[in-house]
Amino acid sequence: MVDLSRVLAGPYCTMLLADLGARVIKVEHPDGGDDARQLGPFVEGRSAYFMSANRDKESIALDLKQSEDRAVFDAMLARADVLVENFRPGVIARLGYDWDALHTRHPRLVFASISGFGQTGPYRSLPAYDMVVQAMGGIMSITGHPGAPPTRVGTSIGDLSAGMFAVIGIQAALLRRHASGLGERVDIGMLDCQVALLENAIARYEVSGEVPGPIGARHPAITPFDLFRASDGYIVIAAGRDLLFKRMCDALELSDLPTDPRFADAMARSEHHAALKELIEHRLAAGSCVFWRNVLTDAGVPTGPYNTLKEVVVDPQVLARGMLMKVGLPSGQTMRVAGNPIKFGDAEREAATANEVHRVPELDADRAALLREFGEHGRVS
Repeated sequence: MVDLSRVLAGPYCTMLLADLGARVIKVEHPDGGDDARQLGPFVEGRSAYFMSANRDKESIALDLKQSEDRAVFDAMLARADVLVENFRPGVIARLGYDWDALHTRHPRLVFASISGFGQTGPYRSLPAYDMVVQAMGGIMSITGHPGAPPTRVGTSIGDLSAGMFAVIGIQAALLRRHASGLGERVDIGMLDCQVALLENAIARYEVSGEVPGPIGARHPAITPFDLFRASDGYIVIAAGRDLLFKRMCDALELSDLPTDPRFADAMARSEHHAALKELIEHRLAAGSCVFWRNVLTDAGVPTGPYNTLKEVVVDPQVLARGMLMKVGLPSGQTMRVAGNPIKFGDAEREAATANEVHRVPELDADRAALLREFGEHGRVS
């Protein structure tokens, strides 16, 4: 796989594919490489941001405006299964690598493009970042608390979702190639991905005609399904079904609530969510988060702690599933980054690989080996 992408959406896509066994050759511009290399925070002079999305790749610096470097790139494409890029539409075509030309020269190549708005439509040529598509795609309008300013989702969901959808598209294209013998163009728009993630928000708007807005942590149609304050912090309770609601009420010694007409079914509970939350939190104030989580867990009610990152990185379930991976630093020390949630077969055996140290390449680190493999055509540093 040849990876022409930079910053986050494309590199995240190719990193996931590398985790799944793909060989990824990252082609960077000689002048500084991937822009993410200049983004903080920095550890031992290296970008932690870059390290979080580029493990287990090889790097070569090529200037695709130079004929010798293009020869190396062309040799890579001749043997590649997949090319991934996330330039604005038209940029790669101006370099001579548009889909029609590539498909003619390399008919089995899968060519995946990730951009802000996709390859078609009135916005196709506009630049976009995560913040732009979060705002345009509606996801920001349903995030946060009522009456508060618009709130960005706390992770780069615009980039990350595009990267994940690109993985799905690439894998589907490879399967289709197995049957047809031909590669496909995979066209991923970040804005499209945001709209795809709106799950029932669009459905609710279509049915009711009312524009959904931010409602805090609770669910719009399942109640109780929220964060609740106990004596020393917050816990999550997710007891939307009637049976779970009754179990919760019995466990909290609020057994009269299921017979209250305001809470008799899911629709009624959602309509009177504020009154129900007040009653539940009044009861929870008598005990700690740990106490009530134990009570609810024993009763079979879905519950969990409200964790900050400090708690997440030591959580035994997170560690058992290998969701923190180590990447190497120049000093020989390591740094942890988020792992890959896709597990195959023996998940415990796979989780053990989290203790391995994964490589993140310096810019142009693999030039010598790649030139030996693909021909001595490139500009020698």
